[in-house]
Amino acid sequence: MKRSEKKQVIAGFAVHPKDTGSPQVQIAILTERIKQLSAHLESHPKDNHSRRGLLMMVGKRRKLLNYLKLNDKDNYSELTGKLSLK
Repeated sequence: MKRSEKKQVIAGFAVHPKDTGSPQVQIAILTERIKQLSAHLESHPKDNHSRRGLLMMVGKRRKLLNYLKLNDKDNYSELTGKLSLK
């Protein structure tokens, strides 16, 4: 993911102007990286090292989503709607 793409994702989900670490932003960045890596794995099906990284990213996103669901249900439902998750 290029720096400009990452900045656009952060701008779309940031809670305040200097926000880079809130769960919403982290989930959005992970989702974008997961999409890119999934596309890579479709054309390179035997790339097991990247597949492991993908599974780790999916697990981390799942943990962040669970945290957000427990602590802020409104933001959770809004975020899953925006990212079309679940």
